[in-house]
Amino acid sequence: MDLDYGIGLSAYMVDTLSRERRSWLMGRVPHFDTKPEMAVRKMLYGMGYRYRLHRKDLPGRPDIALPKMKKAIFVHGCFWHRHDCKKATTPKSNGSFWLDKFDQNVKRDRKALADLSELGWEAVIVWECEVSDLERLADKLANFLEHANANPA
Repeated sequence: MDLDYGIGLSAYMVDTLSRERRSWLMGRVPHFDTKPEMAVRKMLYGMGYRYRLHRKDLPGRPDIALPKMKKAIFVHGCFWHRHDCKKATTPKSNGSFWLDKFDQNVKRDRKALADLSELGWEAVIVWECEVSDLERLADKLANFLEHANANPA
């Protein structure tokens, strides 16, 4: 496996599973209540914030929404949403499919952030790899939530 050390090269891994097995396996990847999301939720609750989950009426269906503050938090997996870290590997087999899939994910994420902004909401992305440093994550969340909304309604 080649890793990206900040020089613009993608990380690769070989997919040894059949298409059917890979489809089944990917179907089992949780969309909600992931470990990183649960860690962020627990931290927010401990900080005294109350929130709503997976608001279908907001663009991008944020993982966490604080309606009174008009703030949204997305907890993204580094692999699926293409964070610039070692967790964002790219399978070698069926490369064009994966590159297209990742490109669509990134475009959808950008559109959701732009649409939220147009509605007067602020959003932040918490990456899966950021959850490993709880002190830094707490600072990030506190800074995001304690600053006044730049888009007053």
